[in-house]
Amino acid sequence: MPGYSDYKTAHLARLKRIEGQVRGIAKMVEDDRYCIDVLTQVSAATSALQSVALGLLDEHMAHCVVEAAREGGQEQEIKLQEVSDAVARLVRS
Repeated sequence: MPGYSDYKTAHLARLKRIEGQVRGIAKMVEDDRYCIDVLTQVSAATSALQSVALGLLDEHMAHCVVEAAREGGQEQEIKLQEVSDAVARLVRS
């Protein structure tokens, strides 16, 4: 089971709201809305996605990484590298 299983419904609801935000941004561009207004909405959608990502990362560490650490060995090393890579991607984005 993925680490986010307990929060799957909440994550899906949040992602659907973000999807609506992105559709709204596309409509703003279609309607030739003011650049700064569009950028403000892009920033809000980006922030919302980052919030989802951090929640997923937190749940991954609390579930998958902790479980792998208990097992030790190769699985522990793999999970630690995965989480390190994920954090690096989030920091770059």
